Amino acid sequence: MTPLQQSILVLVVAFAAAAFFFVADGFTVTGEVYCDPCRAGFKTNVSTPMAGAAVKLECRPFLNGPESLESLDATTTDAKGWYLLEVDQDFQEDICEVMLIKSADPACAEIDKFRDRARIPLTKNNGIKQNGVRYGNPVAFLRKEPLKDCGAILKQYDLQDAPETP
Repeated sequence: MTPLQQSILVLVVAFAAAAFFFVADGFTVTGEVYCDPCRAGFKTNVSTPMAGAAVKLECRPFLNGPESLESLDATTTDAKGWYLLEVDQDFQEDICEVMLIKSADPACAEIDKFRDRARIPLTKNNGIKQNGVRYGNPVAFLRKEPLKDCGAILKQYDLQDAPETP
């Protein structure tokens, strides 16, 4: 191997190592946004992916209140209702959440204050072995007017014992 080839090889290895360390410190946050047409509070067989919905990632220190909120990134969902956010730092001492911002569908745009966010652990120091990928629980917009068939649809889920079910 010539000295020039050795130098090029060393540079390639150095760049690859630097890229690995950059990615190793960061996280990819992903999750799903859907429309809840029956206002059921969970995903049903008539729920639909919410393409073009806007979400943001916010973190706040664990011991401080909302006044120390830090908005990190925002994005929109793809055609299948999935978002993807890249985070380049560790937030071990923070609470991070993906939050709904805006629906792309005016008929399904209501934000339920109890289902508008998904908490995401953004630290390597928690025992999660996902190679830097963090999955948020699905979050949903509510349809303003439930579908006419929702009563029959929800009966299929055998929810008679759940008092909070509509």
